[in-house]
Amino acid sequence: LIMNFEKGHLFHVYNRGNNRNKIFFSKKNYFYFIKKIITYILPYCDLYAYCLMPNHFHIMLEVNKCEINGVTLNDSVGILLSSYAKAINKQEQRTGSLFQQKTKAVCLTKIDKLSPSWFKHLGITIINTQTIESSYPYICMAYIHNNPVKAGLVFYPEFWEYSSFRYYAKSIESKLINFEKGKEFFVGHL
Repeated sequence: LIMNFEKGHLFHVYNRGNNRNKIFFSKKNYFYFIKKIITYILPYCDLYAYCLMPNHFHIMLEVNKCEINGVTLNDSVGILLSSYAKAINKQEQRTGSLFQQKTKAVCLTKIDKLSPSWFKHLGITIINTQTIESSYPYICMAYIHNNPVKAGLVFYPEFWEYSSFRYYAKSIESKLINFEKGKEFFVGHL
């Protein structure tokens, strides 16, 4: 689990279940994962967006600290995932990897011209390499929030309970997301 986090930059962090299997089996699992985000990610970052799907998750964050008392943000993401996986394996009486081996962390604000923006149109992922760097965070937040709609789980993003969309749509403060900073990138429905 090696991700290159840099202070002051925005990242899209995501992973999915091993073999695309479920990682959330009940409502309490989603909330347990959110508690782990609060414990293991928020001390390092401002969280701008998240969406927890039945078999994967997306998080958009800005790094404030890369290390606290010798524990890196990279380590902390690993602890979050391994401790969650351990609890789920016990709950589901299963063994083995819950998540795919490599969690991705794509920098949204330090683009090397190789990191494309993406969007879905008619069920097809379209890579847009012509997008200017400053629009990447907007595209990412919209992509994250529209995941449940694209997956056919809900008709509108505000109907998905395990996402930050409703906080922005209704201007609700949250201890999980940094609403004040994140609202800059919120564009509503796409």
